[in-house]
Amino acid sequence: MDGLDLKQMSAMVKIIAEEKGLPEETVLDVVQMAIAAAWRRDNGERDMNVRALLNTENGTAKVFVEREVIEDGLAYNPATEIPQEEAKKLKTDAEIGDVVEEMYEVTDFGRVAAQTAKQVVMQRLREAERDAVLSAFEDKIDTVMTGVVARVDPRMVHVDLGRANGIMPKREQIEGEFYTVGERLKVYIKGVEHDEARAQLVLSRGCPEFIEYLFRQEVPELENGAVEIKGIAREAGKRTKIAVMSVVPGVDPVGTFVGGRGMRVQAIMNEIGDREKIDIINWSDNAPEYIREALSPAEVMKVEIDGKKAKVYVTEDQQSIAIGRQGQNVRLASKLTGYDLDIELAKAPEKKKRKNAEDALFNTLEKTDDDLDAEVAEVKEAESKEPVESKDQIQAIENDGEADVKTPTEKLDEAKIEKETKAITEEPENPSGELDKPVDVE
Repeated sequence: MDGLDLKQMSAMVKIIAEEKGLPEETVLDVVQMAIAAAWRRDNGERDMNVRALLNTENGTAKVFVEREVIEDGLAYNPATEIPQEEAKKLKTDAEIGDVVEEMYEVTDFGRVAAQTAKQVVMQRLREAERDAVLSAFEDKIDTVMTGVVARVDPRMVHVDLGRANGIMPKREQIEGEFYTVGERLKVYIKGVEHDEARAQLVLSRGCPEFIEYLFRQEVPELENGAVEIKGIAREAGKRTKIAVMSVVPGVDPVGTFVGGRGMRVQAIMNEIGDREKIDIINWSDNAPEYIREALSPAEVMKVEIDGKKAKVYVTEDQQSIAIGRQGQNVRLASKLTGYDLDIELAKAPEKKKRKNAEDALFNTLEKTDDDLDAEVAEVKEAESKEPVESKDQIQAIENDGEADVKTPTEKLDEAKIEKETKAITEEPENPSGELDKPVDVE
């Protein structure tokens, strides 16, 4: 392109406006800025204040150079200032401080000026397009919309949102999630960014805000203020920790978010995938307690706070749970609480050497013979003073009978005597069961 074809640019205004979805007035302003920049490149100086006017009907253009009127005889910058006497040739009533314009007809531009104009057009159109997208979606930022996957690249996914296209960079995707063209999915609108081609909406499914928005759709208590989300730490596709609290007494915040039979949290899992686990914990303004909750499901023995650092003591069997796979659990807990957590191994409580029965036996073996003899004597003396009555004795007393108080030894002796007496008086039994045969006497 050796020159800048004004007629061609005039004809392209409407086409560019339709292609970019911009008003024709906006595109015309951009083209006029490009013409002014090109003219300044070929005919003026960088400091000049130049504006251009393009006639789209006949493809002609004019430029106007603005300069400020100053007092005669003073040193001045000819690019931006003009002496009063000279200014009156352009405007007869020019006063000091006024701004006067000089008009120039635009005919043609050189190759460098044409490239300058082209760059200006591209840059200004990007800015105009970005502003148009922002204007159309300014009430959609920080919300979730449903779009259709238009194209999948290794570095990003292009999503059609209807009036605008959005991009979901790799960093904003859920790890392990795959997307196919034509698939409908929910995306969180983070903002707008522009590259060399166009301005585009930046979308995300991997940010913590996406999880929060999904919960707001499932938990009505969030909208009426009964419960609050105090913090979210997330590694998309792996694990999310969310701290919640109740504002209304008697409301269980964790149970509210989980829902009956886990229906509410399951709805979130269905959207983000079952690969990512969600831990819902109770928030606390007590730092050690909050850290204990954040490290769940690990059981913490003690927490020591030192500034924004905390030492967390756990038993050996809980150490791996507290740290998590590749340090994930402690890393997310640190993000959630804002403390730099250091997991320390606590000393296990010293186990008892003996059980209670074993301790009693051990203590008995340690006693001397004199100690045992003394204890036996005390027991015998107590028995002699307060004889223990048997059930038979108690029954006899209740029946107004006299209780025959006998010691176990005396009872045993009586039983032996009774047995021996019975053996002497009774005939011996015939072990064979046969009668004695009579003896023949010759």
